[in-house]
This record gives sequence, structure tokens and C-alpha cells, in this order.
Amino acid sequence: MSDTRNLLVELFVEELPPKALKKLGEVYAQTLFQSLQAQGLCAAGATVTAYASPRRLAAHVTAVLAQAPDKAVSQKLMPVAVGLDAGGNATPALLKKLAALGADASVVSKLRREVDGKAEVLFFDSTAKGAVLADGLQKALEAAFAALPIPKVMTYQLADGWTTVNFVRPGHGLVALHGADVVPISVLGLAAGRETHGHRFEAAKDPIVLKDADSYAGQLEAEGAVIPGFAARRAEIVRQLAEAAAKAGGQPIEDEALLDEVTALVERPNVLTGQFEEAFLQVPQECLILTMKANQKYFPLLDKAGKLTNKFLIVSNIRPADPSAVIGGNERVVRPRLADAKFFFDQDRKKPLDSRVLGLAKVVYHNKLGTQGERVGRVQAIARAIGDALGGGELTRMADRAALLAKADLLTDMVGEFPELQGIMGRYYALNDKEPADIADAIEDHYKPRFAGDSLPRGKVGTVVALADKLETLTGMFGIGQVPTGDKDPFALRRHALGVIRMLSESDLDLPLDQLLNLAGAQFEVPGFVLPVNPLADFIYERLAHGLREQGYSAQEVDAVVGLRPQRLGDIPKRLAAVRAFAALPEAASLAAANKRVGNILKKVEGGVTAKIDASLLQEAAESALNAALAQVKPQADAAFEKGDYTASLKALAALRAPVDAFFTDVMVNAEDERLRANRLGLLATLHQAMNRVADLSRLSA
Repeated sequence: MSDTRNLLVELFVEELPPKALKKLGEVYAQTLFQSLQAQGLCAAGATVTAYASPRRLAAHVTAVLAQAPDKAVSQKLMPVAVGLDAGGNATPALLKKLAALGADASVVSKLRREVDGKAEVLFFDSTAKGAVLADGLQKALEAAFAALPIPKVMTYQLADGWTTVNFVRPGHGLVALHGADVVPISVLGLAAGRETHGHRFEAAKDPIVLKDADSYAGQLEAEGAVIPGFAARRAEIVRQLAEAAAKAGGQPIEDEALLDEVTALVERPNVLTGQFEEAFLQVPQECLILTMKANQKYFPLLDKAGKLTNKFLIVSNIRPADPSAVIGGNERVVRPRLADAKFFFDQDRKKPLDSRVLGLAKVVYHNKLGTQGERVGRVQAIARAIGDALGGGELTRMADRAALLAKADLLTDMVGEFPELQGIMGRYYALNDKEPADIADAIEDHYKPRFAGDSLPRGKVGTVVALADKLETLTGMFGIGQVPTGDKDPFALRRHALGVIRMLSESDLDLPLDQLLNLAGAQFEVPGFVLPVNPLADFIYERLAHGLREQGYSAQEVDAVVGLRPQRLGDIPKRLAAVRAFAALPEAASLAAANKRVGNILKKVEGGVTAKIDASLLQEAAESALNAALAQVKPQADAAFEKGDYTASLKALAALRAPVDAFFTDVMVNAEDERLRANRLGLLATLHQAMNRVADLSRLSA
């Protein structure tokens, strides 16, 4: 076997975009590794380790060959009748084909013959030389660069002043070591060597001369004051945050995205504790937390009750003996940010929330759907109707008021600065205006659930307004043809649909879906609007089916229940449980198959079939027996269905197995006598109706 050693490839660049660094590091290492594997340059069991810091992307690959093994290649040429003449000599067509492959007439006698289909075909067998590491790595590195998910490409000139290259950030160094040997490759105008650089200010040596591929991480840490591994650096930050928080008597805020971003900003993390004046704590903590996280990348400290303290953690990139200057500088920087938040909060409270509602008439919501003011009117109307359906009275009055105020905070200074706080600030300002707590909570909660796994609105008023808001968005966008396609969903309609599904099902609301969609669609009086009940219902049921399959229900179970498009979504868990219980019965498979057969028979009848039976026309014993069984079973199944006991309703159907089987064995449905045929179809329609109230049982048939 060829010489096998570990490989290290590092690209040293200017500071990379922090929000993209983790992904850039993973894609760079994986693509490089996969390309080397595809070229046969990795021995069995080879592994890759990704490194990514603000100024470097690197990959360490184990068991890399100096040259890939030679490979047997078999090339199909042409049928023997085309390639050889009657004397067995090569035809011009064969010679031309061989020349294209780098061979000549001398190999004709060695060509392999094999029957391929009906004809005998000529094959040229040869050996392809294995790739040399320098060539293979050059190809792999170019593939890795092409695959990088670069947010925005930079164009810059190389040192010669003429050559222009495009990359995420200007490159300044390339390392390629196979064991201790440099692999001669080049990219971005950089020739590979063994020198890299450590921390901008705290490296013990510069440049760092790498001994071999395996000493990379150790040398960078010891000589360069850099932890090159993204995961290792992140783990060190987590450790230091926990330690500093414990010393300060608090707990750092949990935010995975912030943690990833900070890991991408520092090479040598050093967590320090800063503080600000307690007077700022009078501002809602969401505002202070957001400004510290978004603008300064700090980790605010919470007390044991989850309340914000006046301390925060700074992840610094330097470790001075006396950190007081670093802490002081950060404390000076954060104060104006917090002062801005306090100013916005104080200014906003001078004007009642309801006084801002009129201003929404000047804010465009969508050019085809009018202003935010018109939108608020529609949401109010839908909320009132839902409130009435759920009991009316005080609920309707409060839902109407909450819907009126729900979007008013969009015109506040705080939400103008921090759009993420919409709803949250509305709640604070409503409480400041002495609005009832249920209305204030509903203003915040009408955006919920904002993402998968988010909590639902905390009260009935919030649920009503959240439903109204999401239904207005869904019907509005579908009504003007703004339907999600593929991965594109600019108005987050899938998320809104999921929110409607969760509220209707988890809160078990007695609100038929089609009725809600009709109600919401009726509020739109805009040109070109088309009431989208059917396509929108299809969209919602598709999201429902997708979500149920993700929860672990089988495709058959989901199709059986969702295929009937039950109007009351709160019933669906009970229906699924009933289907699962039914499927476990010994009679289930036979009844499901029979149900499918009945459905197919009824579909073929022109003009449809009425579920009506004339007992005087029942001639065969098997059809009389089925009619008698139905007369006994159907009332039991229907009674259980009306009570909401779907499991009992389906289990009652088990008694129909024998009479149904006998019917299909002994009775000719399509009798010549028209009256007999119509009566038998009526019997099957009655059976079909009885069997498919809880779920479409034919979907359980294999």
C-alpha cells in the first residue's frame, strides 16, 4: 500500500462572518474529506476533524495515501459487427474510438467480447493510474471552496496588482501537511507551506512553524494562544460562563445562537463579569436582554427566579493580567444602549396604546390587502365571531378590545428599534394604561405559537385573538394567490397553519374548520380577492398530516383519519387512538379490504347511490343477514360516535365481518334486475356510511 499518513489543510484568512463560521467549517472539512475519499486517497477507517476559528478554516484527515491505488477500468466500445470486419480486423470506427481512449490497433486482439442484450459487444479493459495526493488534494480543495455556503463573496486583488480573486474573505496563508511533508498545492494565489499565525495580540510566536499534521491543534494552543476547534472553543466558553455566573450568584441566559456567534468571534475566550446601574432594571427586562445580546453579544445574568440582575458576562478575546480596563470599557459601552432603551420606554408610556390605533391606517400591510388599520378591523371582526361561538359576552368584548390594541405597539419607539419585541411591549404598555390583565396578555400572546414547540396563548382571550390573527393572514394571502411554493414561504403561512392546528386541537375548541375559513374570508372586501376555503383547507390538512406523521403515527393511520377531513380538529387524537385500537382487532384487515371494495363499487355508479334499503327486495340469505347485522350494529356504532367514544364506535363494527364476507361470496351486486341492483347498492352505501364515520377504513387496507 502507498505511504499512509495524516493530512492537515488550513486556509488562513481575515475575520470570517461569525454567523456563518460554524457551517463554513463543517462544509469545508466534509467536502474536502469526501472528495479525497472519492478519489481513493483515504484508507479504510479514515476520519476527518473540522477546525474553524475567526481567521481559519482547517481539516485534519487521518489515513491519507500518498497515491491512490490503480483502478481497473472497463470501457464498453461497440457491437462486434460494427467494430470488426469479416476478416476480424478493426474497422475505422473502432480505431477512432480506441484513439479517443489513448489506445491503438495493437490492443484489438486483447479486446474482450461479451454478450450485452442481443448483440455481442467489444469491451476495452485497462488500468487507470491512481491519483497522486498533490493533484487529488488540489481538486478536493477547489471542490471544498465551491461548496462553501458563503453569505456574500468579496472580490480582491492579489499582491501582483493584476489578478482578481473571489472568496468570502481575503486569504493570507495556506498550510498543507501530509505527515511532516508539505503538499505542493496552491489556491487564491497562495502556495502551501507549513507556517500559520496565532492570536493577533497574544501569540507566543509568530509565525508558528507546524512540525506535522498531528501537532496542529496543540501548537496553535501552546504557541498561538488559539483554540482552533469550534466545538472545543464553545465548550470552554460554556464552562467559563457557568463558573463566572456561579461566582456572581446568577445564571447566564440560555441562547444557542448567541453562543455560536460568540464562539465565532473569539480565538481565546476569557469570560469577565460587568455590571450596570440598578436603575435600568425598571425597564422591561426583555428590552435590556435584547439590547445586550443583539448589540453587544453579552450574556445577561438572571437570578434563580429567572429575573434579570444588573450583571452581565462578557466573552473577551484577550486575557490581560488586570482585566479591569476591559470590564470598564464594556460597562461604558453598554450604558448608552441601556439608556436608549429606558428613553424609548419612558417616551412610549406618555401616549396611551389606544391613541396609536388610528396611526395604523397610514401603515401599509400589503399592497393588495390594504393597511394595518384595515387588517386590525378584519382581525377584530373574526375575533368577535370566534368569541361569540365560544360563549360570547365578556369573552367577545375582551377579544374585540385586545384585537383592536394588538398591533398598536408597532408604532412605538421601542418596537421601531427592536421589532422582535412586538407584542411583548404591547403587553407592558397595556398594563401601564390599566387595561385588564387578560387583554394585556392577549396582546403579547396573539403572536403565539411563534415557532415549533412554542407555548400556546395563556388564556381564552389570547387564544381567540391569536386564532383570528392567523386566520386573517392565511385567508388574506391565499385569497390574493400568495401561496407557499417549495421552500419559499415569505409570509410564514406554514407556521400560521400549524398555530391554528395546535390551538384548535390542543385547546379542544368546538370550532369547525371550514366555518372558520368562511368566516375569515368573508371579512375581505378587496379587489381581486377570491375566497380560498378549499385550497386553504387542503393546505391546513396537509400540515396536520405532516405533523401527525412526525409525532409517530403511521401514514395509514393518518390517511384514514385526515382523509375524512374532520371539521373538529380536537377530535383527531381520539380518532387516531380509535383507529389504532381497531387495527389491532382480528376482523380489521378483512373489514378494511371490504370497505375498500365497497368504495370502489360505489364510485363507479353514475349519479351516486342513496343509502336506502327496501327489505322486501332482499332475496338472498346473505344480503338479509347483512341488513339484519347492520340494523343491530349501526345504532350502537352511531350512539358511541355521538358520545365521542370513537374506539367503541369502531369496535362495534367487528360484528359485521362475517355477514360482509358472506355477502361478497354469495350475492351478485350488479344483478340484471334494476330494482334488485339499486337495493343492493343502497345496502352497500348504508354499510359504507356506517363504517366511515370515525375514519376512512379503506386506507388501512394493504
